[in-house]
Amino acid sequence: MRILLVHRNFPGQFRYLAPALIKAGHKVGVLTWEGNKNPDQLPAARYRHEMQQGKGLGGSFAQYADLGATVARAADVLRGRGTSPDVVFGTISWGETLFLREVWPKARHLGYAEFLYATEGRDTGFDPEFSSPDLNGRIATMARRAHLMMAAMDADGLLCPTRWQASTFPAELHPKITVGHDGVDTARIAPDPAATYQVPGGPLLKAGDEVLTFVNRNLEPYRGYHTLMRALPKVMAARPDLQVVLVGGEEPGYGPAPSDGRSWKQVFLDEVKDRLDLSRLHFTGRVPYEDFLKILQVGRAHAYLSYPFVLGWSMIEAMATGACVVGSRTAPVEEAIEDGVTGHLVDFFDVDGWSDKLTRVLSDPEAQKPIRAAARQHAIDAYDLKTVCLPKLMRFVEGP
Repeated sequence: MRILLVHRNFPGQFRYLAPALIKAGHKVGVLTWEGNKNPDQLPAARYRHEMQQGKGLGGSFAQYADLGATVARAADVLRGRGTSPDVVFGTISWGETLFLREVWPKARHLGYAEFLYATEGRDTGFDPEFSSPDLNGRIATMARRAHLMMAAMDADGLLCPTRWQASTFPAELHPKITVGHDGVDTARIAPDPAATYQVPGGPLLKAGDEVLTFVNRNLEPYRGYHTLMRALPKVMAARPDLQVVLVGGEEPGYGPAPSDGRSWKQVFLDEVKDRLDLSRLHFTGRVPYEDFLKILQVGRAHAYLSYPFVLGWSMIEAMATGACVVGSRTAPVEEAIEDGVTGHLVDFFDVDGWSDKLTRVLSDPEAQKPIRAAARQHAIDAYDLKTVCLPKLMRFVEGP
């Protein structure tokens, strides 16, 4: 088949799927943003667009509809040059797919649907320290659904990476949703008893050392950075040999930036730094993927927290390395971790609970061996790229 993948930051969620489709004999094209700096996996057509911040309640729809129109015009140029895909598969998050059916009405149109906003039970209002929306705030949240619902309604099929994320969409859409995770290469992402990681300007860490890891794209409240930092003083005082490695950038991330111009990293470090041994606290920033794996492999415990929002790939990757994950008791995390079986769960806001649980896990690594083994086995059984996820993704794209 002729398949067009549309993703502003390609490859994104298509990083494994695109090569697999080519290997299966399909002709695969890519349409992506001109400013996408990710290495090209495939020759790609690029559209030029600068996001303009919309105003008022219709602002987000205007912003994403404008992007969708740009993408449709770029697609129309491709159509004029003879491009005629059988399948168009794109992310719905930024509006890229909104008008592509107008260009290729006979194609099958698929959407990657990560999450639908709501005012209860999800990220909005979950953390009262940062979000206690009044009526105007709730209205603004609901208005952000417009482009997502329009794209989802128009798609012939939708792909959601987890059951909980799929449940955020209305029941009327569930018949067209396939739940399929992007997949984790558990052959490559595996325990390594010989793993080492050289902390820049710090110690050489080895598998078996007392190391606590925390990994996210950005250090931000959406991923519980504030809760972890507030728990660390007690943990580091109780475990004087503990080394803590925190991976992530300093951009605002999914939520708003601090109002005083600092990064969230600095805000919460400043809050607790007088109670920490900073020589044992290591911020790496973002790291190359191989270093990311080494960090997971040397860890004795791995903390993962998330608002009720999209589940980060890194948690499943940590489980695949046999990490002992201590996760937040929130819906996306609970789908992957069974408390006391494949990891440990702690209430997101329970700072003392986090301190106590992390201290206990770090102090008795022998007791965690069954949990580490079960975590890896669950990653293999439910999220393995080659045996579980890619076959499902291929069936989704290729159709009946």
